[in-house]
Amino acid sequence: MGDVTVHACGPERKPIPVSARGEHLVVDIHCHLAVAKAEAQIREAIPGFAFQMPFSSADSNAVTGALFAKIGPTLNGVEQRLIDMDRLGVDVQAISPSPGQYFYFTEPGLGRDLARTINDGIAAAAASHPDRLVGMGTVPLQNTELAIAEMKRCVGELGMRGIEISSNVNGRDLADPAFRPFFAAAEELGILLFLHPLGFTQSDRLTEHYLNNIVGNPLESTIALSHLIFGGVLDAHPGLKLCVAHGGGYLPGYWGRMDHAYRAREDCRRHIGREPSSYLRNVWLDTLVFDQDQLDSLIHTHDPDKLCLGTDYPFDMSEPDPLGFHARLTGDARAKILGLNAAQLLGLDVTAP
Repeated sequence: MGDVTVHACGPERKPIPVSARGEHLVVDIHCHLAVAKAEAQIREAIPGFAFQMPFSSADSNAVTGALFAKIGPTLNGVEQRLIDMDRLGVDVQAISPSPGQYFYFTEPGLGRDLARTINDGIAAAAASHPDRLVGMGTVPLQNTELAIAEMKRCVGELGMRGIEISSNVNGRDLADPAFRPFFAAAEELGILLFLHPLGFTQSDRLTEHYLNNIVGNPLESTIALSHLIFGGVLDAHPGLKLCVAHGGGYLPGYWGRMDHAYRAREDCRRHIGREPSSYLRNVWLDTLVFDQDQLDSLIHTHDPDKLCLGTDYPFDMSEPDPLGFHARLTGDARAKILGLNAAQLLGLDVTAP
């Protein structure tokens, strides 16, 4: 691959220099880092606090507990992460907070303090290996004003290139008018929003077999993205940079139904002026779909320009062989999906080895 320069995603951000170690740059846009200091901070503020996946059976909780004990050093650290990146052929990870560290449920002041701790920790990890790690932060969305202030700090002081957000805020959907100033500020800043759920909010029937993750996560992404479309958020903010985890959920595979509803029903046209699928194709999706036929379908119905490699590292629901999974891709589509699309979103300056 020849030298490729991708300009920064914001008006005043300098590109981050990174290198492609193989034929193409490989950027993982979906991987997580937990900040241990924030865990200690919330336990001090809320004695007895212990995160537990909502709507999860005792069997699944036991398996998850054993998983966290195993991956703890990797989830919280950098060195094993770099070893794994080399093994997997990943040049750059865009590290975002572990979804269990959103902390939207806390009172706003504590939420702000926890977000600052997490963001400082992620920024420090990225600064330790700036050619391999790029930081994405979190904000206290339970208070829009504080969320905007922390997002601006992430951009202006910490040099972060993205903000991870959940699919709802304490049960409120993202199209709620209270969040409109946040999306307007993100659009103005040119910062990437990475939408990642934490199970489904009403999962009484999904407690067994880890279904609240297997089914619940993509279902949450589907509902959140549907609200952003039908609620007019994406219509009002066409420059918003939004990437949705887990292949965008189920919506990319069944978009025809919402387009039909738009044509057939007045209540599906209240806040938008064109077919819903046109807004869907204006967002980015990661490629964490696990099946190559489903990846082919995403490429066919979405667009190679709007897809980014994602693994969900280091969890057990991650893609174990990201390069192998994308091996059937060729030409420009391969280069874009493996890394160039993410590089453009994150503001990376890419050079060949």
